[in-house]
Amino acid sequence: MSNLSYVRIKEIPPSAPPVGQRGIIKWLRENLFSSWLNSILTIFALYFLGHVLSGILPWLFGGNWGASSLRQCRDETGSAACFAVLAVRWKQLIFGFYPGAEYWRPILTFLLMVLALVPILFTRFLRLASLSALFPGLAVWLLWGGSFWPVFCFYLGLFSSVYCFYMLIQKVKLPFQTGFLTSIGVFIVFTVFLSVPIQLVVESLLPLTLPSVESAQFGGFLLSVLLGVTSIAICFPIGILLALGRQSNLPLVTMICVGFIEFVRGVPLITLLFVASVLLNYFLPPGTSFDLILRVLIMLTLFSAAYQAEVIRGGIAALPVGQYEAANSMGLTYWQSQRLIIMPQALKISIPGTTNNFIAIFKDTTLVSIIGLLDPVGMASAIRADQTWNGIYWELFVAIGSLYFIFCFGMSRYSLYLERQLQTDLN
Repeated sequence: MSNLSYVRIKEIPPSAPPVGQRGIIKWLRENLFSSWLNSILTIFALYFLGHVLSGILPWLFGGNWGASSLRQCRDETGSAACFAVLAVRWKQLIFGFYPGAEYWRPILTFLLMVLALVPILFTRFLRLASLSALFPGLAVWLLWGGSFWPVFCFYLGLFSSVYCFYMLIQKVKLPFQTGFLTSIGVFIVFTVFLSVPIQLVVESLLPLTLPSVESAQFGGFLLSVLLGVTSIAICFPIGILLALGRQSNLPLVTMICVGFIEFVRGVPLITLLFVASVLLNYFLPPGTSFDLILRVLIMLTLFSAAYQAEVIRGGIAALPVGQYEAANSMGLTYWQSQRLIIMPQALKISIPGTTNNFIAIFKDTTLVSIIGLLDPVGMASAIRADQTWNGIYWELFVAIGSLYFIFCFGMSRYSLYLERQLQTDLN
């Protein structure tokens, strides 16, 4: 009699799926050839892409990097790219007319900027936040030069005011508004009466200076990164205050915020830049010297803050009424509910719009070339004005566009990372 078993005593390993249901073939069938219409569109797109690349790749990879002029490029490589202009003039595209012996200063500033952004962008490095607070003063001193001690006294006054605020709130138990106004008074008193004497004493004991660099020597990507990063960093808190002010119950505050936002959003940025470069001097006392980069930076920041305010206001409006009711039921004050409940959720909702605004800010820095500041686009025009490179276009703009793409693509990727980190739904 045969030994038959009706209970499984050995598991049969699963068979591999068919070739068409795994790997690259499965991906192609599901994404590119899922239907006859998608198949036709895929074939057409591949044909178009191949046609474009067949003209771009020989021009790109057959470029000349060693010529000393555009004429020599054309004689040696014909119609191929003349990237020799980048090899000869790359310093001007990056640093503008910044003194060559001082290139280490903007390079060190950029590295410090990266380190300062790390604790802001990634909370696991929050212990390095002190570097983020110290970076602005160090950047100003490194880029413009001069004595270090005015920056030191500024931070000393700022630390004194913050410490005074902490002691009044935590130890003396004064109201928030009283402690805040008192700390501002401490900072003003220190700046007006104590800062200059301290600078003179310390400067006589330990002179610490760098060669001064005029703002007119700034240019290239140094200028674009300076304007873009500073505007982004400052416009964000201003945008939050404008968004809250627009929804305030105080009519005067609401009118001021609404009027500012609507006026700025209704005027082109280039008009505000012309105001900053030309008309603003008419409203200043005779002989007043107001740095052009600072004027442009103020206008660019205010313009960006108005758009950022509307982005954040949209995030606040998207919250359900139950969030406000929950905050009120817990007995929270207005600022407590905004800090702990409303604003974190609103900022999370506003991440895509905020990223778009930041990318637009960074790209709008190219408009400063119209008012005489030589950003990368303005520097490209200056390079083409040289008879040696007169007539070259594509090579410069391809390099400039690639650098802008790196910064903007990095911001977009970080926004997606931040959305994944803050995702709280179950899907």
